[in-house]
Amino acid sequence: MSESISIVINGERKEIPVGTNIMRLLAHLGLPPGRVAIERNLDILPREQWETTEVASGDRYEIVHLVGGG
Repeated sequence: MSESISIVINGERKEIPVGTNIMRLLAHLGLPPGRVAIERNLDILPREQWETTEVASGDRYEIVHLVGGG
């Protein structure tokens, strides 16, 4: 049985595998990384840190999916 941690994404509690980084989190959620903005614990998380930032138990995320149109 794999370990999981509890985080909050857009106000909803989620369980994710231990050791998940931001890129794997986006894949787990089915979100394309090219069209999202991420706030982690009330701070904007720069895209260049997504590969190296590991999700920690208790983290709170707001993930905004950008939609184009006219």
